[in-house]
Amino acid sequence: MVVLWENSLQQPVESGITTKTDSSNVAPEKSSLESITIPTDETEKCSAEEPCSMISFETVETPVSTVEIPVSTDIIKQPSPPPVLAEVQDLIAAMSPQVTEAECRNENLMSDGFDRTEPLQLHISTTLMDNFMKLAKSNTEKNLETCGVLAGSLKNRKFYVTALIIPKQESTSDSCQTTNEEEIFEVQDKQSLFPLGWIHTHPTQSCFMSSIDVHTHYSYQIMLPESVAIVMAPRDSTKKHGIFRLTTPGGMSVIRQCQQRGFHHHDPPTDGGPIYKSCTDVYMNSNLKFDIIDLR
Repeated sequence: MVVLWENSLQQPVESGITTKTDSSNVAPEKSSLESITIPTDETEKCSAEEPCSMISFETVETPVSTVEIPVSTDIIKQPSPPPVLAEVQDLIAAMSPQVTEAECRNENLMSDGFDRTEPLQLHISTTLMDNFMKLAKSNTEKNLETCGVLAGSLKNRKFYVTALIIPKQESTSDSCQTTNEEEIFEVQDKQSLFPLGWIHTHPTQSCFMSSIDVHTHYSYQIMLPESVAIVMAPRDSTKKHGIFRLTTPGGMSVIRQCQQRGFHHHDPPTDGGPIYKSCTDVYMNSNLKFDIIDLR
């Protein structure tokens, strides 16, 4: 998988000390590590009885499973700011994914006859974007981009982002490139995490997906249709963040056939639609806990 982030400008991020931090579960804290809370079947029932709104804040009654990442560094505890709403628009049905190792490990969670023409729900903590911006603050003040990887688990046919991985990276004002992809793969493999997308800042620009961004996200979405690209644009007065996905089959087809690199123009899909859109199936979950794994 290619992990390369660039926007419409360019930047080198200072390498820091490798750290790992976890956040706590909703259950009482029993160790120095924090665990991850996954919504129970009660949430599933609620979804079946009445259609969920575009943005859903779910309540977690009982933790079903916990995952702990053994670390010896300081722990970042998740604050509780007001929920961050994701802007939503209609989304064309997603493509069937290619089989990945992560899917093979979790294939028992999905029934053989399940319809994969529609994307599954993706749940993100309401505090994840706020925490990411705190980690990116020093770079943002220098007009340098910061990027991170979103990873998580599959439970009851819903994806949950349970880890925010900040890799070693080099950045400019309009680009961000990881310098050690193996470390990212190792973390995901050890924790049996799905790569669910990526997040990066536009410190000097508006909230949009550049030509390089859509190519970067294609490598995620071709593996898992539910993966998302989150863009944080603190200087955009009208839209501080966006959660995007390539349209299917339109946008995916355009990027699949494009052989250009760097910043360049893309013709619109033959169906006349856009190359990417804001997501309709992303839920900002106020009770979902996640780990922050800073590898810099």
